[in-house]
Amino acid sequence: MSNSSSITQFLLLPFTDTWQLQLLHFWLFLGIYLPALLGNGLIVNTIAWHHHLHTPMYFFLLNLSVLDLGSISTTVPKAMANSLWDNRDVTYKGCVTQLFFFLFLIAAEYSLLTVMAYDRYVAICQPLHYGTLLGSRACAHMAAAAWDSGFLDALLHTANIFSVPFCQGNAVGQFFCEIPHILKLSCSHSFLREIGLVVVCACLGFGCLIFILESYVGIFRAMLRIPSEQGRHKTFSTCLPHLAVVSLFLSTGIFAYLKPPSNSSPSLDLVVSVLYSVVPPAVNSLI
Repeated sequence: MSNSSSITQFLLLPFTDTWQLQLLHFWLFLGIYLPALLGNGLIVNTIAWHHHLHTPMYFFLLNLSVLDLGSISTTVPKAMANSLWDNRDVTYKGCVTQLFFFLFLIAAEYSLLTVMAYDRYVAICQPLHYGTLLGSRACAHMAAAAWDSGFLDALLHTANIFSVPFCQGNAVGQFFCEIPHILKLSCSHSFLREIGLVVVCACLGFGCLIFILESYVGIFRAMLRIPSEQGRHKTFSTCLPHLAVVSLFLSTGIFAYLKPPSNSSPSLDLVVSVLYSVVPPAVNSLI
């Protein structure tokens, strides 16, 4: 029986066994990755260098862009390199590092999206109290809380997962190191505590979702009271992309992490993982 200490590398799942299709996946990922880098990098530089954009909304957007740059850079470059060089290997330490930073950035992003929903609620529903409720210190504390929550979530999951023995080989059924597929490699009696941790985090995530939905209910109610059609359209156009990204992020993430293993299909898992790990950072500039 092998355990985690005897495994020196993992084998990631290739998108295809055909070299020509692997090149196609490389160019597709490159076509997604470069616009994500340019778009989010442009947002960060624009907000950082223009003082009139130093407002709570743009402060949170800058943090979100940094998180998006980090999250997409955690998975996509490695997948591109594997497709280009026809390689599946990732070292044990590399897998630990990738999983930690991916969870850290994704969890922090979800927390920040929750904070951004609150920011938009206050801006639209309580505009007279906006400066009081969202001062510079309050914004810094909320952003720090989002980053801290992501770090704690990643630390707990990563330490928990890689402390259990692996008895099912080293072939990860995903194009990057992901919790459900690493758990499939663990001994059957060793992953129950990680399942419990996933359930607890899912409940916390559901609480954030309820908060986001309640914020948008208040926003839409306030929007209906706006007498100007142009004002209603402006409010709707600024809120809809944020809500769409949250919906895509949550629906695919929940499906990837909470679906029964018996319903798992490698090709479906690949599509779902690309949707929640690659697409949201790429479309962040729409928010």
